Amino acid sequence: MDNTVKRVLFVNSEIFPYLPENEISRIGRFLPQGIQEQKKEIRSFMPRYGCINERKNQLHEVIRLSGMNIVINDVDRPLVIKVASISAARMQVYFIDNEDYFHRKSVYCDENGQFFSDNGERAIFFARGVLETVKKLRWAPDVIHCQGWISHVLPLYLKKAYIDDPIFSNSKVVLSLYNDAPGASFPADIKEKILYGGVTEKDVEILSEPSGINLAKLAASWSDGIIMGSEDIDASLMDFCKDSGLPILPFNAGSIQDGTYINDYNSFYDNL
Repeated sequence: MDNTVKRVLFVNSEIFPYLPENEISRIGRFLPQGIQEQKKEIRSFMPRYGCINERKNQLHEVIRLSGMNIVINDVDRPLVIKVASISAARMQVYFIDNEDYFHRKSVYCDENGQFFSDNGERAIFFARGVLETVKKLRWAPDVIHCQGWISHVLPLYLKKAYIDDPIFSNSKVVLSLYNDAPGASFPADIKEKILYGGVTEKDVEILSEPSGINLAKLAASWSDGIIMGSEDIDASLMDFCKDSGLPILPFNAGSIQDGTYINDYNSFYDNL
């Protein structure tokens, strides 16, 4: 029986050219293309931040995927799905949108550099929005690859709230860790807001100290494999991952530079 991975869902915090080029957005752009060229099916998601020019990038709403509401903190918020194409890569990017969370003109901080107080809610909305949209697509991923801190709620939800859904029953989670963990803490009530489906208070106990590093540790604890995407990962997070016993792909600057990381990641998926 052929056990190789056939479908990979990419859940990205950033993708170039929709956001400026950096280590995360470059991989968000080129990794899905490379995996698709390895004969795997891919889908790629990111938030529709307000600084993304919809006209320039030719985003348009997908009416058949939009229309549901997601409840966070007893407030119903509409989920809007938009899509754009990167023609050179022959791939589409799906955008999770909501007026309250994603129409401000900066990504994670206000004009004074202050971390948005609802960033935790935005991560919750993004995670549930991706999973609900994939359900609507009726597209069952073998691997879900999360990249960037705003994707860090998804592994928990997949394993606790969605794992009984036949779309996700065989899905494995790969987590790429970068040095992008927020320095500011989330509000203390993120522990309550994140509870959903089968998620219990015990599952999110680590968020008693609601830091970006602890959110990354939460993501790692519900993942099936970890990729080190940056050289300078927080030492306590590195130790946490090593102690987990999960398969880990170390950071390799050379392979990132010459593009061979795509082969390494592809093999990592297949060997989970």
